[in-house]
Amino acid sequence: MPSPSSAHWLSLVGSIWLQTVNGPNADFPVYSSQLKELKHITQVQLNFLAFASDAGKLFGWFSGVAALYLPLWLVAFVGAAFGLVGYGVQYLFLDSAGLRYWHLFLLTSLAGNGICWINTVCYLLCMRNFGSSSRVAVSLATSYLGLSAKVYTSLADSVPGLVASGSKAKTYLLLNAAVPMLVAVAVAPSLRVVQLRSEASTESDAAFLVMFAITLATGACAVVGSIGSTSGSGGLSSREHVISLGVLLATPVLIPLALRVRESLNKIRATKRENRIHDLGVVVDVGGAGPESKEGEGDGGVSEKPREEIGGLRLLRKLDFWLYFFSYMFSGTLGLVFLNNLGQIAESRRLGQTSTLVSLSSSFGFFGRLLPSFLDYYSAKSGYSISRTGSMASLMAPMAGAFFLLLNSSDFFLYLSTAVIGTCTGAIASVAVSATSELFGAENFGVNHNVVVSNIPVGSLCFGYLAAYLYQRAAGGSSSHQCIGAACYRDTFAVWGATCAVGTLLCAVLYARGRRRRAAPPGEVIRTARASPA
Repeated sequence: MPSPSSAHWLSLVGSIWLQTVNGPNADFPVYSSQLKELKHITQVQLNFLAFASDAGKLFGWFSGVAALYLPLWLVAFVGAAFGLVGYGVQYLFLDSAGLRYWHLFLLTSLAGNGICWINTVCYLLCMRNFGSSSRVAVSLATSYLGLSAKVYTSLADSVPGLVASGSKAKTYLLLNAAVPMLVAVAVAPSLRVVQLRSEASTESDAAFLVMFAITLATGACAVVGSIGSTSGSGGLSSREHVISLGVLLATPVLIPLALRVRESLNKIRATKRENRIHDLGVVVDVGGAGPESKEGEGDGGVSEKPREEIGGLRLLRKLDFWLYFFSYMFSGTLGLVFLNNLGQIAESRRLGQTSTLVSLSSSFGFFGRLLPSFLDYYSAKSGYSISRTGSMASLMAPMAGAFFLLLNSSDFFLYLSTAVIGTCTGAIASVAVSATSELFGAENFGVNHNVVVSNIPVGSLCFGYLAAYLYQRAAGGSSSHQCIGAACYRDTFAVWGATCAVGTLLCAVLYARGRRRRAAPPGEVIRTARASPA
């Protein structure tokens, strides 16, 4: 099995840092109420702004095409530049009457499209640099995306006076614009595809175990900070907490450094050994490792080969694609819409700290995204591969139940359901990356996955508009466009719970089709594929 070197792990660390700051839209619920008041917009208009960030994903496939022709570091830089312009212009002119609502919409869409470019870079690096361990690497990197909201809220809370006017909205807009660009510039040298080493080694296993330990510690720190702020303990939201979280986020760089030192020592030993052999006058072949060295090379970063490579318009003619598309939209996308509405949900329930609820969802979303990497790591050891569609179906069921729990007006069920929905949404988003390559192949992954995630803006528009309409109807003739009470979102939660249950059923059908296809004789699979475009 090819073994990743220090350069491979450095690319993973770069991907992790990019993913950590690549969710600037996740902090939108924290300042959405202030934005609504500042720009004098209705709840429906506010939900369209939340949709705007997702609307940028409609053109996310451009990043997949760009990654075929441009260096990955340049693709990441373009994504960060889109965010810098999108959020930066809003920061500079938010208080100006000249910045109209449609300006906000277009700028937010531009920033949302930039997120796709950075995600594409991180996915491709993990898939191409880690071979048969690509699933584990992808899940590890994407898990840190779940920490974005926590990172941004912690930074905003720990740096009082970051914006002279004290505007919460401007504070977050400044962070959203500047932080991804700074990180992209810092990690640009590590964003490259590296040839896998041919010799087998146990370094990869040890490095993954260390990475798991660091990741768990980082997630625990985030959760403790969120729970501490929920219980009213100010210390856990202090600057010291941000510093400890920053140290844990920086710790993964020790892995490639340690591997680099080990590689250098091995080279020194090898040089000394060759010199001794040369002095003895013995000729020894120290070339390749033989036929075994070719094992696992050229696999394109996929752990299992799909039945066929699918791309372009053929993708849209597949029944599996549409089952996958709608099951994702009725679960993972629905969870994102819920998280986008956390600010208004907290306001309707009269919760004091919206940032606390957002931090909680972010922290549990982090663990949800991390869960698939554990399963992939241990399933690879046991030789048993877990179906991605089966995993997604099992995650959708508890998510549907959590929506129905929200019908209870207790704050306890609000926090519990938020944790469950955050966990399942994060896990589904992480699993979906590997599911795309499992279903349609890795050759056209950069474009295919961005076509799949176009369900996010579609679902965001539909579910977000429904929530806003029902909220506005519950508010009645209120001049402030505010609705107070558990009834504001009761009908919305009932509809969302039923929709998620339908998504679970669709994903179960997709899993059953895949299982039947794998169980069928090869000749029968080929005949079935030729007989039907599905």
